[in-house]
Amino acid sequence: MKTSFILVFPILFISLFSVNLVLAQTCPSGSVCITNPVEANTFEELINAIIDFLWLFALAVVPAVIIIAGYFFVTSAGDPAKVSQAKKMVLYALIGLLIIGMSKGIVTLIQEVFK
Repeated sequence: MKTSFILVFPILFISLFSVNLVLAQTCPSGSVCITNPVEANTFEELINAIIDFLWLFALAVVPAVIIIAGYFFVTSAGDPAKVSQAKKMVLYALIGLLIIGMSKGIVTLIQEVFK
């Protein structure tokens, strides 16, 4: 189980966060140009970019956690501790997905209150 997770996780991580090649901006000679990797110009855009990243990350991780929990459930052989662990894994994965899903609405609500 651990060896398959160790092999699958790096592949998943690399495929999700592969670097997109972009053309470099023209920079005046003799100076150093640093591009904005997030492409956010305001704090609001930065928070939205972080929430969008977390949402995409959660959409990739939650199914993996549920599959692992299913494996634990199937291989529990009736052991109540392992069955309980599998149920908790599914519950916590879904709660985490719900929280991240609601975060966009919470940020929008806070922005409307402070306008």
